[in-house]
Amino acid sequence: MRGARLLRGAVGAAGFLLAGELFIRFGLSENLLFPPPSTVLYEAVRLPADATFLAGVGTTLANWALGLLTAVAVAVPAGVLLGALTPVERAIRPVLEFMRPIPSVAIIPLAILLVPVDELMKVSVIVYASVWPILINTLYGMRDVDPLAKESLRSFGFGPPAVLVRVSLPSAAPFVATGVRIAAGIALVLAVSAELVAGGVNGIGVYVTVAGNGNRTDLMMAATFWAGLFGVIANMVLLAAERRLFRWHHARTGAVS
Repeated sequence: MRGARLLRGAVGAAGFLLAGELFIRFGLSENLLFPPPSTVLYEAVRLPADATFLAGVGTTLANWALGLLTAVAVAVPAGVLLGALTPVERAIRPVLEFMRPIPSVAIIPLAILLVPVDELMKVSVIVYASVWPILINTLYGMRDVDPLAKESLRSFGFGPPAVLVRVSLPSAAPFVATGVRIAAGIALVLAVSAELVAGGVNGIGVYVTVAGNGNRTDLMMAATFWAGLFGVIANMVLLAAERRLFRWHHARTGAVS
C-alpha cells in the first residue's frame, strides 16, 4: 500500500514537471522569467558542489534545529502545565487565541528591531512560529487522557505526580509528536523567510536573494527546491519515528497521516 502511494506520488510529480517543461519549451512562457524544470533540476543537482550554498544550508539547518528544539523545550512543559491546571488554561486562553493567528512572518520586522543579534533574531522567530502547534497538540493530548485510567491509578493511592508520569504523559505523547512534526515544517519556512527578509551572511534565503539580484532565476528555483526537499525529508523522518514509537496509537485511532 505504501509503495503504491509512493509510486502514484512519483508519477504525479513527473507529470507536473513534464507539463511545465512542455509549457515553457513551446514558447508559452519566457525562459528568462521562469526557467524550464529541466534547467532547475540540473542546477539543483550541481548545488551540493557549491561551497557557498553548502555554507548557507548549514546555517539554515542549524537555526532550524535550534529553534525547533527550543520550541519543544518551551511548549511541551507549558502544554502539560496548562492541560493539568484547567483554571489556569481558561484564564490565559484568550491571550493564546489572540497571539496564535498572528502570521509569524509579520513579526520578523519587529524581531529585527527588538533582537539586534542576527542569528538570535532568526531563531527567536522560528521559536515563536513553532511553539503554537506543539503547545496546542500537547493541550489536546492532555485532554484526551482516559479519565478512567487516571481514576484507577488514584484508587491505588498514587498522587497527581505519579498519575501525570504514568498515565497523562504517555497518553499525550503521540499528540506531542504530531505537533513537533507539524512545527518542523513551519520552522523551516520561517528559517528561510527570516533570511529573505533580514538577510545575513549565509543561509538558503540569503543565497536565493543573491541569485535573484543577479537575475539567476534558475539558481533561485534550485535553492528553493532544496529547501522544499529538506522539509519533505524532515517530515518523512519524523513521521516514520512517530509511527514506530506510537504504533499502538495509530492502530487505536486508525489515523492516516
